[in-house]
Amino acid sequence: MKTVFLIRHAKSSWDDPNLDDHDRPLNKRGEKDGPKMAELFLEQFGEVDAIISSTAVRAKTTAGLFAAALNIEGTDRVLHTSSLYCSMSREVHDVIRSLPDAYESVALFGHNPSFTSIANQFEGQVIPNIPTCGIVQIQSNINNWADWSARKGSIQAFIYPKMFKSV
Repeated sequence: MKTVFLIRHAKSSWDDPNLDDHDRPLNKRGEKDGPKMAELFLEQFGEVDAIISSTAVRAKTTAGLFAAALNIEGTDRVLHTSSLYCSMSREVHDVIRSLPDAYESVALFGHNPSFTSIANQFEGQVIPNIPTCGIVQIQSNINNWADWSARKGSIQAFIYPKMFKSV
């Protein structure tokens, strides 16, 4: 059994209209939601074998908050790839299929619309939109990541900040 967590980056800032999209940081709400959702992640799901993030600043920052909560910050278990930035769902699936089989669970940090599109390829609830800092847990009955496909997995959980009044 392999598990993927699709985690959309926390809320980003649009304060500087001249800033390249790739370089946008988190805004105050993102800075508040990120650590709280990271703590909830640890409580609900436990640890992951690896964190793989888009290279966009807002995704890397969110991934860093989760890595800190999971106590893997600054290790070789936190990776960044441009394949998760402005990606089509096929590119995200390719990242997953290329994972080392030693990993049982991974958290991917990226963007919409690809993450919502991917989540809706799997059995389970229909998700109209993964909100910022939303988390979708997908389990797949496979032993090798190369066998990853929507036909072999299902959504197990979907959580997001507004579900938790204290977030």
